[in-house]
Amino acid sequence: MLGGGCFWCTEAVFKLFPGVVRTDPGYAGGHTKNPTYKEVCSGKTGHAEVLKVEYDPDRISLDKVLEIFFAMHDPTSTDRQGNDVGAQYRSAIFYTDDADRAKIDSYIDSIRGEYSKPVVTTVGKLDTFYPAESTHKDYFARNPLQPYCMLVIGPKVRKIRKEFGV
Repeated sequence: MLGGGCFWCTEAVFKLFPGVVRTDPGYAGGHTKNPTYKEVCSGKTGHAEVLKVEYDPDRISLDKVLEIFFAMHDPTSTDRQGNDVGAQYRSAIFYTDDADRAKIDSYIDSIRGEYSKPVVTTVGKLDTFYPAESTHKDYFARNPLQPYCMLVIGPKVRKIRKEFGV
């Protein structure tokens, strides 16, 4: 589960990569059961917008997933990504496999020197993932002319396409 700001952005980026077999936007890391988008946006649930990324490790490695994740958002920005402000937009990784924790921590340690500010990405074991409402699934693909998609997601997707050659 990756929290890199708006889950629409995160999903649009990860859908570009061969080996990513499924993506599901949702919520994690908070205290409210079965939160709605409106509740999460209020900032009162403690949840982050996250993307559940299922991938084929024979086609894409955890290191590559992390490389993409850290390239697509600002891991030094506390509780915001661009104009999206609030703890629901925090940089966070929620893992499900204990063996992945050490790999995630090691990866973050290896990139700290690439930033002029501290990396604030939190890493924690996933308690519960709540799928977002169906209107959020494939949002960018279904709404490419929506202003947020054109002004925020589109440039991010173009940047990642260029950087990773996808």
